[in-house]
Amino acid sequence: MDKEIFELERRELERQNGGIELIASENYPSKSVRLAAGSIFTAKYAEGYPGRRYYGGCEIVDELENLAIERCKALFGVAFANVQPHSGSQANFAAYRSMLNAGDKILSLTLNDGGHLTHGSSVSFSANTYAFAFYPLGEDGRLDYGIIREKIFEEKPKLLLAGYSAYPFDIDFAKMRAIVDEYNAATGSSCFFMVDMAHIAGQVAAKKCQNPCDYADVVTSTTHKTLRGPRGGLILTNRADLAKKIDSAVFPYSQGGPLEHIIAAKAVAFKEASTEGFKKYYDHVLENTKACSDELVRLGCKSSGTENHLFLLDTIASFGINGLEAQTRLGQVGITVNKNMIHGDQLSPKYTSGIRVGFAAATSRGCTKEQAEEIGRLIYDALSSPNPDLDAIKERVSHLAGSWLNIAELEY
Repeated sequence: MDKEIFELERRELERQNGGIELIASENYPSKSVRLAAGSIFTAKYAEGYPGRRYYGGCEIVDELENLAIERCKALFGVAFANVQPHSGSQANFAAYRSMLNAGDKILSLTLNDGGHLTHGSSVSFSANTYAFAFYPLGEDGRLDYGIIREKIFEEKPKLLLAGYSAYPFDIDFAKMRAIVDEYNAATGSSCFFMVDMAHIAGQVAAKKCQNPCDYADVVTSTTHKTLRGPRGGLILTNRADLAKKIDSAVFPYSQGGPLEHIIAAKAVAFKEASTEGFKKYYDHVLENTKACSDELVRLGCKSSGTENHLFLLDTIASFGINGLEAQTRLGQVGITVNKNMIHGDQLSPKYTSGIRVGFAAATSRGCTKEQAEEIGRLIYDALSSPNPDLDAIKERVSHLAGSWLNIAELEY
C-alpha cells in the first residue's frame, strides 16, 4: 500500500542487520514484542486507569493493562507500578510531580559525568521547573558517597536522584538510602530518594545488581534499553501514598490516553525478562562488555572499565581524535556508537572527548565473548590510524554481523 515507507523499513532492517549496534540505549525487541506493539490495541482509546476509564469498551484493555501491571510488579518486586508513561522523560516528569513542588531542589549527578537531560539540563523541563544542585564523581570516575553525603547536607535538597545515562559501574543504592535517612534524621527534613534505572532495568530484572526498588521512594525506567521491550516508560514504588500521586501526575496531568498497544508489548517484555533465559542473556551482556573493554585496554586504549552493559572510551587519550570524529568514522564502517562526555571532559557536548559503547543489542543477536574482543580490535583498527583502510574494516564488520541472528526474526 505504501511503497515509500516499505522501502525505508527494508533499508533500515538492512542497515541494522549489516552493522554492529553498540549504542548503549538501544536493543532489539523480540518479534512477539513487535507484533504486540503493532496490534489492534492501537485502535482503542482508554483515558484513565483500569476500572476508571473515560471511555466505554475498555473491558479487555483493562485486563491487558492489569496483566502488564502485575507482571511488572512481580518482575521488580514492588507494590505499585504505573505502565502508562510514553517515555522515560515523561516518567521522570510525573515522578518529580508526585513528590515535589515547582522550585524545589533536586540533587543529581553532574550532567557531564553521566546524568540525563531530565536530571537538570537547562534545555529540559527539569531545570526550568525545579532547582538543581549537582554532585560530581570522584577522581577515579566512580561515585564518591562521601561527596554525596557532604552535598546533601550542604545543598539541603528535597530529592536525591540516582541512576545515570553513562555510568559504567555498580551503584550502591543501599548506601544512598542510608545517606538520605541520616540527613532526614539529623535535620528533620523529608528528602526523597529517587532512582532512574532506565539503563540498568534489564540488569535489575536479571538480579545482577542491587534492586533500587528496595531502597528508593520512587523508581523510573524505560522499557526499551537493557529490558529489551518496546519504546516506553514506567514508574515503580512501594509507597501507597505516592502511588496515587504518581497516577494523577501521569493522567490527567501530563498525558492523555495510554498507548495500550505499547502496554501490550511491555507486558510481553516483562514476561520474557522473568525467564532464566533472560538471566543467561544478561550474563553474556556483562561478559561481552568487559571483553571488549579489556581488549581495547590491551591494545593501549584508555577505557573506563565496566561493571554493567557499557563503558566509556577516551578517544582523545587513545587516538588523538574527539568523540564526534570517532563516531563518524565508526559509522562509516558499520559500527554505530554515540559520542559522549567523559569524566573531566574539556570539550563541549557537541564534540566530546569520548564515545559510549554498549553490548545489550549485539548480545541479543548472538555476539560471543570472542566476537566482542574482535569488535574491540575493529574499533582500534578504525580509529588508531589517520588513514585506515575503511573498506577492509567495513568488510570485516559485515562478515561478523552477517553471522548473527536476523533482527526481524528474533525471539527470546
